[in-house]
Amino acid sequence: MTTPAQHALALVLHGGAWDIPDELVEPHKKGLRAALKVGWDVLQKRGAAVDAVEEAIIVMEQDDTFDAGRGSFINGAGEVELDASIMNGATFRAGAVAAVQNIPHPITLARAIMEKSEHILLVGMGASRFAREHKIKTCSQDDLITSRELERWRALQAGGAFSTKDAFRRKRHPSGTVGAVALDHRGNVAAGTSTGGTPNKYPGRVGDSPLIGCGTYAENRAGAVSTSGWGEAMIKVVMAKTVIDLMDWHEMGPSRAAEEALKILKKKASGYGGIIVLNPEGDVGIAFNTPRMARAYQTSSMRSPIVEV
Repeated sequence: MTTPAQHALALVLHGGAWDIPDELVEPHKKGLRAALKVGWDVLQKRGAAVDAVEEAIIVMEQDDTFDAGRGSFINGAGEVELDASIMNGATFRAGAVAAVQNIPHPITLARAIMEKSEHILLVGMGASRFAREHKIKTCSQDDLITSRELERWRALQAGGAFSTKDAFRRKRHPSGTVGAVALDHRGNVAAGTSTGGTPNKYPGRVGDSPLIGCGTYAENRAGAVSTSGWGEAMIKVVMAKTVIDLMDWHEMGPSRAAEEALKILKKKASGYGGIIVLNPEGDVGIAFNTPRMARAYQTSSMRSPIVEV
């Protein structure tokens, strides 16, 4: 039983909302289980929500099943550019990176920006410089590129122009952004999101994932949100903050807030994607309007985790 000194615990993950092919369902589930275990262990050992979020996302950045870190999509110039953000609901501080290269774990760099600088968002060469100054692990482009994505990139280059919107409706052009939201024993929440963007994207393109309020948001008063989907549409409706506002100002539960936010996304921007969210009580909400969404969650009221695609 939960006591005043011990809040409910909760951890929710996503591994992307898109038309996930049958042959990739089990790899997504396996990756989510591994990440959920790491993040849940942090919470059970009375670790902070922000630690659980970062550690869970690191696991998914290492897994080339997902579009984050190693195995991310290659842009139109043949390079991997990564985006990530993290927000601490207890301190209201946030950090983010966009279009950064040669960083295997952009979520860790985003956290360093949150905690060791006066800024929130650093991009490109400036983000890389900050990483070197703060001893954040770097790597070569070859360390991030897989043969699978190189083949995909070559096929897209040969096929001509491709709309980012199509990434969430066609099996040939996937998008597997990852994210996490957590509630710890102190009642603090946190959220984080990491992505390689969309296949063959224009160099320098930035979606919703590194934008606070669009792809990530957390505040102890209302809850925490991470999104996945067509970034351009998510940005237009400030998706993550929209979910928070529905819970905070309209007193909706997480599930209803996520569903209503998707209706707004569809109505205003013809958008596609998915949302994971939790509130300060540890209630979980998940919604998506894509064919599939890779998601997993565990709370202190559950005997075993739920992992679904």
